[in-house]
Amino acid sequence: MPDDSDLIRLYSGQILALAADIPHAELLENPMAQVKKRAPLCGSNVTVSLDYDGTSITRFGQDVKACALGQASASILGAQAIGASEAQIRDARDQLYALIKTDGDTPKPPFEKFEVLRPARAYKNRHASIMLAIEATLEAISEIKKAQP
Repeated sequence: MPDDSDLIRLYSGQILALAADIPHAELLENPMAQVKKRAPLCGSNVTVSLDYDGTSITRFGQDVKACALGQASASILGAQAIGASEAQIRDARDQLYALIKTDGDTPKPPFEKFEVLRPARAYKNRHASIMLAIEATLEAISEIKKAQP
């Protein structure tokens, strides 16, 4: 059975692998909405651009300037964003928040990989960075919906 130091190394390896391979890591040309979010405590920035057809995200791009935890979170989101509904993104946001704030349950598919961020619960100064990409995505969807008749 692995001890705590083995688990920390495992999670750190997974987090770094996710951070090194962020899907859709370029902003879109002529998106329906683009939102930039900043975590003041650590200085992380995430900009998300997307198109939304009223049912799901049809195009997605992101520019991530964040710590490894924020990058890993953006990577997990980016891998599942296209085709996701607003409700799925909102549920994922709420589940991720519960995971890092109160040691909540593993987020439901297709966002179960957020589980890798559970050890970040101990690093409250990184929570805002972890939430940036998903919060920017929801804000962008909201902007698109407000602009539609």
